[in-house]
Amino acid sequence: MTTATHTAATGNHLSTGAALLTLMKLRTFIALFAVIIFFSIFAPNFLSTANMILMSKHATQNAFLAIGMTFVIITGGIDLSVGSIVGLCGMIAGGLIMYGVALPLGYTVYFNVVEVAIIVAIVGIAIGAINGLLITRLNVAPFIATLGTLYVARGMALLYSDGQTLPNLTGREDLGNQGFAYLGSGSILGLPVSVWILIVVALGAAYFARFVPLGRHIFAVGGNERASRMSGIRVNRVKMFVYMFSGFCAAIVGLIISSELMASHPATGTNLELNAIAAAVLGGTSMSGGRGTIGGTIIGAFVIGILSDGLVMMGVSSFWQMVIKGLVIIVAVVVDQAQRRLQQRVTLMQMAKAG
Repeated sequence: MTTATHTAATGNHLSTGAALLTLMKLRTFIALFAVIIFFSIFAPNFLSTANMILMSKHATQNAFLAIGMTFVIITGGIDLSVGSIVGLCGMIAGGLIMYGVALPLGYTVYFNVVEVAIIVAIVGIAIGAINGLLITRLNVAPFIATLGTLYVARGMALLYSDGQTLPNLTGREDLGNQGFAYLGSGSILGLPVSVWILIVVALGAAYFARFVPLGRHIFAVGGNERASRMSGIRVNRVKMFVYMFSGFCAAIVGLIISSELMASHPATGTNLELNAIAAAVLGGTSMSGGRGTIGGTIIGAFVIGILSDGLVMMGVSSFWQMVIKGLVIIVAVVVDQAQRRLQQRVTLMQMAKAG
């Protein structure tokens, strides 16, 4: 009788734990629906077409950074430099369009928009490679390495134009560098071009993480770096890749923001790293590494984007917005830790029930 009672109690606890675990795994969806419902009630014109398009653009910027940040965090690292990379890459894009590259003998080379995008992407990847080298070769902690790169990249962005804005990036027909605005303001089938680029990058990243060996190695390194190294995984190569990819994503955002504004400012991207971290963690990426999904991160980015725009529409000050975003990060980490503990308990109960 006692054994039957104990078995029934265990079954009840298992059912309750499994239900709570499911809710925790769906927390990003729940948060997304909650903010949409809240702002549709309290924010004027929140569901208007124009506002939805604007919010999708802002959420897209967060999503690009968060995709790169997701891979970094899965390996157990962090990248604080992405916001500064956004600013520097935006300045380089603006400078290439306005001034080109001066060569000896007084000759200047100008690049078309595609070439500018490629050059800027290479710059972002190169800065990511520097982060990776500092972490893998010099054994600098990711937090310190990327914090240093944050300051260096931001300083270089300010030095590039002596702190001034590069305006009117329309280009010139005779130089063949017009069309930069299309990247940030153009649309295809009613959706902004940046959203289509995000779809391609997100699908590619999700496929890479699930089916490509290097993608699976990212999770292995984050789960247990020592075991991964002993099993033959080239851990340094994996870490180099994730920081280079994070730099690439930041470069895309720098291009998009400069294109949308048709101007480049060295302060662009300030604090965007916080949005990226918040989106990744809210989307289920574990700060202790080894777990995360691209789909969850995308939803988390839209939650952060909608939250930011909704608060602006309600007239909430930027100071309170920072407070709220900080609380979101704290709550997301607390829930993630609770989910890990609950997952362990449910697994133990399942093993006990099976035994």
